[in-house]
Amino acid sequence: MVYCLKINGMRNIFFGIVIGLIIVFGLRYCEHKKDEKETLQVNTNLIEKQLQNVGKLVVTEGNYAQVFSYEDSKKYYIDLLSSTKKALVIVNAEASVSYDLSKITTEIDETNRTLTITNVPEPELSINPNIEYYDIDNGYFNQFEASDYNIIKKRVNDSLHRTIVASQLMTNAENRLISELQKIYVLTSSMGWTLHYQERKIADEKDLEYIKL
Repeated sequence: MVYCLKINGMRNIFFGIVIGLIIVFGLRYCEHKKDEKETLQVNTNLIEKQLQNVGKLVVTEGNYAQVFSYEDSKKYYIDLLSSTKKALVIVNAEASVSYDLSKITTEIDETNRTLTITNVPEPELSINPNIEYYDIDNGYFNQFEASDYNIIKKRVNDSLHRTIVASQLMTNAENRLISELQKIYVLTSSMGWTLHYQERKIADEKDLEYIKL
């Protein structure tokens, strides 16, 4: 009888120890999961804050000067008489290229710890020309009118646009864009997250160059 009581007592002690261990490990597991969830939330908040910080204009500016000659001739009396108006046009223009990074759209996958950049805004080109007119020569029957100045302004803007698009100004702006996006890549990598651009995984900083293609 005493022997049975001892065995039952030992069993109770054993089961008590087992239950105690289960409770301890259960509590530790819950604490670990809680800490992991809190860390994930902190990381997510940091990424969202970084996206807000780079949501500013990346601007590259340049100055351009061009000289145009404007000439318009009109003929009268069955082409027996003509009248020509001329002007020398000098243009000094300021141009800027910017990306409004606040318009970047992203998706955050907390489960897989992935940040996906779904869209990067197009560059915005702004041209502000200062047009000055010299040696204006009005024809006797062909005077300068408001429509002539509008034509000159349009020609100037079209010419400047072609020149600037083909210049290093656009390339410099793209490089500034990549520099800003590198901040996002460094942050996500440091926290063990993966950065994607659309369907492409960004494995290193050089992959960010594909964004501007």
